[in-house]
Amino acid sequence: MSATAHAPTRPKILAFVALMKLRIVELLLVTTVPTMIVAEGGLPSLWLIFATVFGGTLAAGGAHAFNMYIDRDIDALMERTKDRPLVTGEVTPRQALVFAFGVEIVAFLWLWGTVNLLSACLAVSATLFYVFVYSLWLKRNSTANIVIGGAAGAVPVLVGWSAVTNTLDWPPVVLFAIIFYWTPPHFWALAIRYRDDYQAADVPMLPAVKSLRTTATRIILYTVLLWGLTLAFAPVADMGAIYVGVAIVTGAVFLGLAVKVYRDPQPKLAMALFGWSITYVTLLFGAMAVDVMVRNGL
Repeated sequence: MSATAHAPTRPKILAFVALMKLRIVELLLVTTVPTMIVAEGGLPSLWLIFATVFGGTLAAGGAHAFNMYIDRDIDALMERTKDRPLVTGEVTPRQALVFAFGVEIVAFLWLWGTVNLLSACLAVSATLFYVFVYSLWLKRNSTANIVIGGAAGAVPVLVGWSAVTNTLDWPPVVLFAIIFYWTPPHFWALAIRYRDDYQAADVPMLPAVKSLRTTATRIILYTVLLWGLTLAFAPVADMGAIYVGVAIVTGAVFLGLAVKVYRDPQPKLAMALFGWSITYVTLLFGAMAVDVMVRNGL
């Protein structure tokens, strides 16, 4: 059956939107707004929040479109990705590449014009790292792919901070490290579930080339480092009891689920950990915002 023959019947515009992987972008932006609140010490202007989130969405979406263009061959081999627009034939490779460049250029110009040049440069640097370091180099060649490549997903906190302050400082650096160390256990849990997919596509995600016990051990190690960083953030950014309490409790749950996966590394438990990892980052960053606003009487 040809790729076009089994293409989903969705409008062309939705096929282009699908290139941007907006569900993943949504998760990245969950970290941006709370970071802006911490940087401001309160609620920034709604216009600045909108401008930063919109520009960040375009930048991340453009990066994902580039990624789909690069990965169209292996996406066709994986059950999880077989319905992506370049696999089904809804969008041609040339159309996807033009779209990716266009979205990224608009993102840079938008952030430069409505936020500041530093934020625009940071956002585009994340795209360059994601495309050249992760997608073109590490993903197909190293088990460290998601470890190093995950740095691109940590840049939105830098963008959020710089949008408010037009500079960088130690708090956003620690936030960057938090997302950097959160990404491997988050993604490895998903990769356990889709281990066969990665093996079929010859992509060296850790669970596809190492034992599940080894993967689970790495997950525990990174979770412990992550937990420590979330607690270190409290004195660095002068956070209060609300944030510290949430960081302690949610980190303990994260580690507890990681230990369960170590004891029994089956896909069901791994997906429970993956689901919690999304809830975790939402609660953690939400607690930052609530902590700042409560202590400032907002």
